[in-house]
Amino acid sequence: MSKVLSKYDIHIQGLENKRYNYEFEGADEFFEFFEQDIIQSGHFKAHVLLDKNSTMIQLFFKIEGQIELVCDRSLELFDEPVQLEEKYIFKFGDRHEEITDELEMIPMNTATVNLAQHIYDFIAVSLPMKKLHPRFRDEEDDDDKFIYSTGEIAEEEVKTEEDIDPRWKALLALKNTKDGQN
Repeated sequence: MSKVLSKYDIHIQGLENKRYNYEFEGADEFFEFFEQDIIQSGHFKAHVLLDKNSTMIQLFFKIEGQIELVCDRSLELFDEPVQLEEKYIFKFGDRHEEITDELEMIPMNTATVNLAQHIYDFIAVSLPMKKLHPRFRDEEDDDDKFIYSTGEIAEEEVKTEEDIDPRWKALLALKNTKDGQN
């Protein structure tokens, strides 16, 4: 494991059954380690409350920071604030297995757990799907500008002869006359 991620290790072997507080910080080198395109840079502080008992370890994360994102509309960089609270559980068992997104089984003799991947995942999932620069957020949503059609024409949309522009009416009359002669 790299030196960057070893900062996020918690040595659990030998801990008494009680609560512990941990503080972690990260910046660009943390996000660069994960070699992904979602987060290029940013910084965060994570406060982790560890509650250990004989059968499990419950972790309560409180993460705050700023993540630099690229606007989907203008391709400008902007800072997105991150503020989240999450919970993760390590349950003691006979093997290592991820049971759900919030629950992982670890062997009883596990000495250390590393929280880097969990912190990264919590931050990445908290980011908005549509990355808009703050100046575009107050504008009306683009989706409202599109007209969706089911293919059916409502009764009020059917034009009667009275609604037709007189110029088109004259052309329609010529066409009907011509069609009648053929």
